[in-house]
Amino acid sequence: MTQAVTVKTLLEMKRNKTPIVSLTAYDYPFARIADESGVDILLVGDSLGMVVQGGASTLGVTMDEMIYHTRTVARGAKRALVVGDMPFLSYQVSLSEAVYNAGRFLKEAGAAAVKLEGGATVIDRIKAMTDAGIPVQAHIGLTPQSVHMLGGYRVQRDAERLRMDAEAVEAAGAFSVVLEGIPQDIAKNITAALRIPTIGIGAGRECDGQVLVLHDMLGLNDGHLPKFVKQYASLRKNAVEGVSAYVREVREKSFPGDEHAY
Repeated sequence: MTQAVTVKTLLEMKRNKTPIVSLTAYDYPFARIADESGVDILLVGDSLGMVVQGGASTLGVTMDEMIYHTRTVARGAKRALVVGDMPFLSYQVSLSEAVYNAGRFLKEAGAAAVKLEGGATVIDRIKAMTDAGIPVQAHIGLTPQSVHMLGGYRVQRDAERLRMDAEAVEAAGAFSVVLEGIPQDIAKNITAALRIPTIGIGAGRECDGQVLVLHDMLGLNDGHLPKFVKQYASLRKNAVEGVSAYVREVREKSFPGDEHAY
């Protein structure tokens, strides 16, 4: 049986310079596909608010929705580390509420860790969670939950602040940190400075690992794609062709055929 990925596994991968592969997942079928393909981390991102629910941002996603989706992903993961993304207002209000909500991901959904956005401003949350035995992945740079404060989805270029945020979350106990929308030279310097792994998304190849939104990289969306996304398949095109063929055959009564009847 393949050994499950743990927080310690990821630290060893950084030390051994083995690139870490992370991918979002929101349901059982895609979790199974990603897990069987060798993905190390399955992130149940609050990006589901846009990717799955069709919203304009991640801000409307609730804790109960995150628990539901994380539970279905955890059922499909045999090897990968499942990380539940803490939605907006699930950890900002108070320390006790932050720890309680983080604990729900482990207790109710079967996740092995949680992720939350923010740098130095959330180190008390990270420390409280890790003190409670909950592994935390941090997320700095372009943080979608702060899109209104950031003035939109903009590349973050303040090297000194980003370095301070990265070092702060590491000191608070985070086991890894997502670097989003950061110039690759800044991401490279941060990666070299930290003992914990960096997972890049729009942060260049020098991070310890990479993460993409599954629906983006498989070509399931028909909208605008960020510059950092590479499409590895065209599943939307294939799905439209398949469903259109089904519609045509039902209309012309060529399906079901005799071979499909009892």
